[in-house]
Amino acid sequence: MNINKIIKLKNNMYKILTDDDIIITYDNVILENNLLYKKNISDDVYKKIISDTNYYKIYDKTLKYISKKMRSQKQIKEYLNKTDLTDDEIERIIFRLKEKGFIDDIKYCRAFINDKVYLSKSGINKIRVELLDQDIPIEIIEKELNNVDDEFINERLEKLILNKIKNNHKYSNYYLKQKLLNEFINMGYSKDKIINIIDKNLLDEDNIIKKEFEKIYFKLSKKYSGKDLEVNVKKNMLSKGFEIDKINDLLEKSDI
Repeated sequence: MNINKIIKLKNNMYKILTDDDIIITYDNVILENNLLYKKNISDDVYKKIISDTNYYKIYDKTLKYISKKMRSQKQIKEYLNKTDLTDDEIERIIFRLKEKGFIDDIKYCRAFINDKVYLSKSGINKIRVELLDQDIPIEIIEKELNNVDDEFINERLEKLILNKIKNNHKYSNYYLKQKLLNEFINMGYSKDKIINIIDKNLLDEDNIIKKEFEKIYFKLSKKYSGKDLEVNVKKNMLSKGFEIDKINDLLEKSDI
C-alpha cells in the first residue's frame, strides 16, 4: 500500500493519504512506525497503524475522563475494560498514566477524604469502606484518615443528631435512640459517639408521651369511641415505641 502524502494537522494529529484509505492519526503513531520516511507499507504495518491509532484515541479519552475528576486505578481500569483494547494495552495505558502521575493512590485517597469530610455527611467508617472498595491500600487510607479533624467530625455529628431529635418529638426515647443509632451507624459514625451524644440530648419522655397522647387521642376521637378508640390509641402509641404501662396510665386519666 502506497503512502501518497502525510499532512500535519492541529493538536499533534496527522492525516495519512494512501491509495486506498485516509487515516487520521497521532504524532506518536507516525514516529513509532517511522512513517515520515516510508513511501509504502505492508498490510501488517497498516493494521498496526489502525491499532495504534485506536490505542492513542482511547488514551486521550482516558485523560479527559481523569481531567473531569480524580480517579482511582480501579475506576480507570473499569473504564478501559469497556473499550476494545487488549489486556496488555490496558496495562500499558495504566502504567503510562501512573508514570506521568495521573494515577496516584495517595493523592486520590487524600482528595476523596477531603471531599467526603467537607462536602458530605459521611462518617469516617463509611469513608474507609468506600476507599477499600476502590482497592486503595489500607495503610494509605489509615494514614490519610489520621489527618482528619476529629473535632470537626464530632461537632457535625452532634449537630445532625440534635436536628433529628428536634424534629422527632413524636417518638419514645427508646424508639428514637434505636432509630438514630441505626441511621448514623449507616452513615459511618462511631456507635459509642452516637450513643454518647443521644444520651446527653434526649428530652424528658414524660413530656413527650403526654403531648403525643393528647394529639393522637384528639385525632382518633373524631373517628372512634369507647373500646375502638382505646385500641387504636394504644396501637398508634405502641408503634412509636412508648411503654404500655405509661399508655394505660394516660388512658385511665382520659374520659374513654
